[in-house]
Amino acid sequence: MGRQAPRMRSARQAGPRVLRRIPKESAMPTVTTDPKVLAAKFNQTFNAHDEKTLSSLIAPNATFTAPGDIRLEGKEAVLAYTYGWLKAFPDAKINVTHEIVSGPWVVQEFIFEGTHTAPLTGPMGTIQATNHKVAGRSVSINRYENDLGVETRLYFDMVQLLSQLGLMPVPAKN
Repeated sequence: MGRQAPRMRSARQAGPRVLRRIPKESAMPTVTTDPKVLAAKFNQTFNAHDEKTLSSLIAPNATFTAPGDIRLEGKEAVLAYTYGWLKAFPDAKINVTHEIVSGPWVVQEFIFEGTHTAPLTGPMGTIQATNHKVAGRSVSINRYENDLGVETRLYFDMVQLLSQLGLMPVPAKN
C-alpha cells in the first residue's frame, strides 16, 4: 500500500523540539557596553596611538570601507589601514563634533587633524611625506557586536585632503 501520512503532534508535544531549534541567547550578537562608550574608547585609543589597545577593540570579522574604493575584510586588514594613517600622521587626532547612537550603531562627525610626516599608502599608490598639516571633516558609521567594532564606513573629502597635502590645486572659491 501507499505511504502513511506523518502522525500529527500537538503543540504541547512538539514544544521541546521547537525550543531546541532556537539559538542560545549567548550566540546572538550583543553589546553589553554602551556603543557610545565603545566609540569613545576607540577614539581615545586612536588619539593616543595605542596600537595594542586598538587591536583589542576590533572584531576578527570586521569590515571597513573608505573613500578610494577601499573595502577591507578582517581585523588584520582593518588594523593595517588604521596603523598606516597613524604612522603617516604621527600627531593625528580625531575630534568628534556630532554623534548619533541608535542600538549597536554610532554615527560620528569628526575633524581629523595631523601632520603628514611619513609615507601613506592608498588606493593610488604611496604618497611620500609632504610635511603639510591637514584638518578635515569626516563621518564614520560604526556598528558594534559583542563589545567589538564589526563594521565601519568612513567618509571624507578626498579632494580636500589631497589639496591640503599640496598634491592637487586648491579648488577655486566663488
